[in-house]
Amino acid sequence: MNDLTGFQRDLLYVIAGADQPSGQDIKDEAEGYYESEINHGRLYPNLDTLVNKEFAEKGQLDRRTNYYAITDAGEEAIQERREWEHQYVDL
Repeated sequence: MNDLTGFQRDLLYVIAGADQPSGQDIKDEAEGYYESEINHGRLYPNLDTLVNKEFAEKGQLDRRTNYYAITDAGEEAIQERREWEHQYVDL
């Protein structure tokens, strides 16, 4: 996960916290966090990066809508990140 951008990491967290969210679902959650609009040209290439790195998988809900799901590698990467963060921040 250390080669992901902060934005990609945030998208991965959104995917991990939802049950097969669509790209639009992920976009809505990210916009709520960032308090600004996220365009498709930024969102989907970053989701594709997560899929290409095998942290997430993409499937089809219908002809127009894809869903994303966390993979075992994605869950492991999040766990490793949390353990690393815990060394420095123990709240």
